Amino acid sequence: MSGKGNAEMAAEARSAGMPPERPASSWPHPVSGVTTQISVERGTRARVARLILEHGPVTAAALGERLGLTPAAVRRHLDALLAEGMIEPRTARTRGQRGRGRPAKMFAITDAGRSAFVHAYDDLAGSALRFLAERMGEEAVSEFARAQVSGLVGRLAALMEEVPADQRVRVLAEALSAEGYAASATKTGKGGEQLCQHHCPVAHVAAAFPQLCEAETEAFALLLGTPVQRLATIANGDGVCTTHVSSHALAGRQARSTEVSSTSTSKETGR
Repeated sequence: MSGKGNAEMAAEARSAGMPPERPASSWPHPVSGVTTQISVERGTRARVARLILEHGPVTAAALGERLGLTPAAVRRHLDALLAEGMIEPRTARTRGQRGRGRPAKMFAITDAGRSAFVHAYDDLAGSALRFLAERMGEEAVSEFARAQVSGLVGRLAALMEEVPADQRVRVLAEALSAEGYAASATKTGKGGEQLCQHHCPVAHVAAAFPQLCEAETEAFALLLGTPVQRLATIANGDGVCTTHVSSHALAGRQARSTEVSSTSTSKETGR
């Protein structure tokens, strides 16, 4: 065994061009480093899933632009989400004649992926409504549903009166998004608009109790001041809750036409 001390051995190492040995206290902690990396990966993956939920179907390139990720990083997260059954691939629809090359692949959220965002108290809420229906009848559930959306109406009613008619759907979409519905507003070709909710925190409960969707639709019509029609709901198995909103101009013409027709009928009856 060598009788050299630590100082002598360190001097010989320096003279041989070897880097000095670092004390154990300065070594990187492998476990904490791995844990941090895993946490970052999961956080980014959750953001990818959330964007697909809110804006899907969407391409990998669009996801990369929104999140500032490299194509390789996006593919890694998409592959993981595909393996977990959170998303599914779709082929982009093309309008007109398609050029050469493969059609762009898009990614959409699955039912399992959407369920991951559902509130943990779904079962409790469903049990409570079933109890209410059994003890007090279906009308009690309808009253409860209207009471639930009355809060939204109360918060937005005054604001909607100040907002121009052509901006109300957008404002409502922003308010719904703030409450977790991932809503958006788009114009339609016939002068109306579509209000889309890409996420529904109460979808599982609403599947059993459609009164929740009915009360929400009534609230939309009240806030927007124009007729609305529910075209699709997540609770019914559709990918997005879609509500058609009639334009105020068209609604006004229909109201005047109905009024004229009613007046004419009254005059004929009074002859």
